Amino acid sequence: MPNKPNFRFTHYDLKEQRAGTVIEVTLNAVANVRLMTSPNYQRFTEVLDFKYVGGVARKSPIRVPIPDSGHWHLVVDMEGHHGLAESSVKIITTPSGQKRAS
Repeated sequence: MPNKPNFRFTHYDLKEQRAGTVIEVTLNAVANVRLMTSPNYQRFTEVLDFKYVGGVARKSPIRVPIPDSGHWHLVVDMEGHHGLAESSVKIITTPSGQKRAS
């Protein structure tokens, strides 16, 4: 049986996003916010080394820009923190500068 992360996390599949799109994450507690590509998300779920954009979010909401066009995943987790933060994610701007309806 493959390894799984030993902490709870919330996963958001952001699907295909263009570089420059801004994702807004709202939290009710300090949590780790990690934006990663599909291959890195797969590595994360298998407890292998993985790369991500983001880190500890101490304020809310936070905004994370998509660095490159592609399929992206966002994980909110409590590794190193207590409990489980409630979170929500929305896409607030697209590269054309137009706001997308939420």
